[in-house]
Amino acid sequence: MTMRMGRRGVLGGLATALAGSAAAQEAWPARPVRIIVPFPAGGTTDLLARLYAQRLTETLGQSVVIENRGGGGGSIGADVVAKAAPDGYTLLFHNLTFCTTTAALEFAGRAPHRIEQDFAPVSMGANVPMMLLVNPSVPARDLREFVAVAKERGNLFYGSTGPGSTINLVGEVLKRDAGIRMDHIPFRGAAPLVQDLLAGRVQFGGDQLSSSLANIRAGVLRPVATLAAQRASALPEVPTAREQGYPSIELLGWNGFFAPAGTPAPILTRLQQEIAAAARHPDVARRIADLGAEPGGNSAEEFGAAVRAQLAQVRPLVAELRMQVE
Repeated sequence: MTMRMGRRGVLGGLATALAGSAAAQEAWPARPVRIIVPFPAGGTTDLLARLYAQRLTETLGQSVVIENRGGGGGSIGADVVAKAAPDGYTLLFHNLTFCTTTAALEFAGRAPHRIEQDFAPVSMGANVPMMLLVNPSVPARDLREFVAVAKERGNLFYGSTGPGSTINLVGEVLKRDAGIRMDHIPFRGAAPLVQDLLAGRVQFGGDQLSSSLANIRAGVLRPVATLAAQRASALPEVPTAREQGYPSIELLGWNGFFAPAGTPAPILTRLQQEIAAAARHPDVARRIADLGAEPGGNSAEEFGAAVRAQLAQVRPLVAELRMQVE
């Protein structure tokens, strides 16, 4: 009798725990959700994250807040999410530099995380073309002319969002393929990079179209190429890098959501559905289009496949160029 009652007690306790776990899962979100943006405020990734956060706050019924954790080419903020509890309350909103920075850290033997093992892709937030830009003091209208100027002058500086970042990789590939010399100046994010590009302290750099479009239209920055496979609809006159003879620097300009690995599947599904619905909302879609980008909202499987394909593209380049992350 005592043993039977003991078993009943254990089974009853287990059932209660399982029921409580299910109830807690069904209740998500029961408190505010934070989105880590691994760059300073003001860049495209930050702008897009805040756009989604505003809409998700309305649809989830809980505050969705942005936390900027810049530095390390985005790796510092990403690692916060990699080590966060997998409960749906800490998300990462990163961009294509996630692949290049992580690949560079892997090559150096200092990667604090691996994208495939430590993160669960949720959905692409937006596809934003990456633009290569020059200060107007550089007499170049396209990438071919810039290469000619660089060969003639030989004392140019290019800026990136940090060692191992996308523009760091692009700059080094361009130096290799074009046979030019440039010195690399790393910054903690796109916003400080653009400030120095505007001031002429660096002559060449890159930024996502969304945050550089106003400066381009004002004539204070000049685009010489887009890294996308096709010309940007907002700037159809700007040729792609591939069109100008540099296919090795063609990259998909994604910005997207990740959760820590191990986040329960129902929460990931709910997140993807909410993000997709936000991307389709007329106000959000219009704002994304105004930024020169395309709304996302694809499935976790599609987004994950795009990220893995980009990792497969950049890892060999990082190893060939022996890119170092300080």
